[in-house]
Amino acid sequence: MKLKRVVVTGLGALTPIGNNIQEYWDALVSGKSGAGPITRFDASNFKTKFACELKNFEVTDFMSRKDARKLDLYAQYAMVASDEAIIDSGLDLEKINKDRVGVIWGAGIGGIDTFQREVTNFATGNGTPRFNPFFIPKMIADIAPGHISIKYGFRGPNFTTVSACASSANAMIDAMNYIKLGKADIIVSGGSEAAATEAGIGGFNAMHALSTRNDDPQSASRPFDANRDGFVLGEGAGALILEEYEHAIARGAKIYAELAGGGLSADAHHMTAPHPEGLGAILVMKNCIEDAGLSTTDVDAINMHGTSTPLGDIAESKAIISVFGDHAYNLNINSTKSMTGHLLGAAGAIEAIASILAMKHGIIPPTINHETHDENIDNKLNLTLNKAQKRELNVVMSNTFGFGGHNACVLFKKLD
Repeated sequence: MKLKRVVVTGLGALTPIGNNIQEYWDALVSGKSGAGPITRFDASNFKTKFACELKNFEVTDFMSRKDARKLDLYAQYAMVASDEAIIDSGLDLEKINKDRVGVIWGAGIGGIDTFQREVTNFATGNGTPRFNPFFIPKMIADIAPGHISIKYGFRGPNFTTVSACASSANAMIDAMNYIKLGKADIIVSGGSEAAATEAGIGGFNAMHALSTRNDDPQSASRPFDANRDGFVLGEGAGALILEEYEHAIARGAKIYAELAGGGLSADAHHMTAPHPEGLGAILVMKNCIEDAGLSTTDVDAINMHGTSTPLGDIAESKAIISVFGDHAYNLNINSTKSMTGHLLGAAGAIEAIASILAMKHGIIPPTINHETHDENIDNKLNLTLNKAQKRELNVVMSNTFGFGGHNACVLFKKLD
């Protein structure tokens, strides 16, 4: 069986540094930090008092208040980003076969804000079980693609992938494979997350996973820097329209890139810490390049997982050198989490979008906030520090690794 090709024909983004694709890209190139004091709740008693929240976002600009009340924040974000991607794709919704259009979404946690609110209301009440009738459908991690399909009538494959911070990359790989196998013509894919809540901040604080640089939040996400002390929690969504190549050509679609390969692996090591030698990361990158039918020397740039955690950045940099050998020093490597923070299950989607736009514009966004070299990270690697760099890009990769040892890697290339 000859596998079909998969291309990207639409993009949508809702991020801490921009509420649409153009705002997001402009902020990435300029090196803008999305971190600031938490506004959604009183964080004064928390070890971490800041996050990368959305800015100037009003859900009623996109849907009615009545509809918004039925959706957890993570699902609201999914709807907004997917709407932008569908419009950007130029799809004629009256002409496409909706039986062959699916939605495969990623969320590491899902409706944590809803869960927290409902349980808190019960615990502080008089013991009478009064729960919102939308509690369960708002909370569950699979509801976002359900709502997207309901709005547009897409009746193809529809589900959520849950693999922690690898969730939306996992979703894109699943979507790619369904299209390659001829099971769908178009799939809306990506991910969303809204975990900047008391439970989210408190839970990650208890694990000592978050930065506590409360005196200077904007510089707290500092991948590869010797003084990094944890990641900064982010929120938002990213959406991509993945489409079968011939289908896209037949309708005269704008094509951003080809999704040429995807890799998956497990660390099989620890529930939260990466393998110290990056064995799972090595395997996932090799699997991805092999799936694309390319060699390591074809790759020009990698948007690293690069969370700004002491162990993770070292393990991933070691893995890149192991996979690419001397070619590792020819790569542009960056971590856009230095600007957006860590969007957990949505990270793979917005970082894939950053990689695609970097290839389109020939500009690699910087890794900001780097001040002090970490002797455990090879200083010959081009980490694209503090300032964007211009470079023609033909093949780009994006890494995402999640708690549980879940690893996913996607590879995009310019269309032949």
